[in-house]
Amino acid sequence: MTGNTILKVMTYNVKNSADVLPPPHSWEERKELIKELIQLESPDLLGTQECLVGQVYDAAEILPDYDWVGLGREGGSKGEYTAIFFKKDRFKVLEYDHFWLSETPNVIGSTSWGNSITRMVTWARFVDVKTNLQFYHMNTHLDHESSNARVKSAQLMIKKIAEFDPKLPILVTGDFNEDIHSKPYEVFLKEGALSDTWNMTNLRENEELGTFNDFQDPPGGKERIDWILVQGNITTESVGIVATHPNGRFPSDHYPVVANVYMK
Repeated sequence: MTGNTILKVMTYNVKNSADVLPPPHSWEERKELIKELIQLESPDLLGTQECLVGQVYDAAEILPDYDWVGLGREGGSKGEYTAIFFKKDRFKVLEYDHFWLSETPNVIGSTSWGNSITRMVTWARFVDVKTNLQFYHMNTHLDHESSNARVKSAQLMIKKIAEFDPKLPILVTGDFNEDIHSKPYEVFLKEGALSDTWNMTNLRENEELGTFNDFQDPPGGKERIDWILVQGNITTESVGIVATHPNGRFPSDHYPVVANVYMK
């Protein structure tokens, strides 16, 4: 590995298209807003949550500079994805895989710990073709109901991270359905020795906002439940919440979070 890599990383829950939402919140009405937001921010890596297969294909079509890896959480194309999109002229995927947030992580669609909905992780090892630097990106969506499931999921992710090449930096993106004053956050930062990019810089945009706007709350609530965590030789230049809602139209019920990070 040689060189240094500057990356713009985004995590974004785009809201699945299965829920029947009143205008202007349907996927067909929102996807152009999401396209505009992503093209304007131009992240190098994008961890998405809640995309169904049609949304993944739509995103691939409207974002031609990106490729992706992912799998439906019920197996194949079934269920929501935790797909990772990446700029295809800059990165190559060296390996990727998925595991389920349960006591049987290799069993597709498995659940444990009190969560009624299947939860999973998608991860990939990338190489930056410009610098030859390798790194991991792990993306997830933790359970929205069971606090126990969120804690156990965080612990399992830490265990999986320990199986990665310890010399390589790691990015973790996701909708964690918890704020920073929570046990899962503590697990990631203390047990897992991860760092929150939000705390690694004084350059923070919209730091007074939350990230769950529910299609109606411009301040995004009071909690930052979408995080970008890192481990390894990484510094953070700036972070922010992208609170875009042109003419009162929200691209999703979450605001994306972005971080500009520097890898050595």
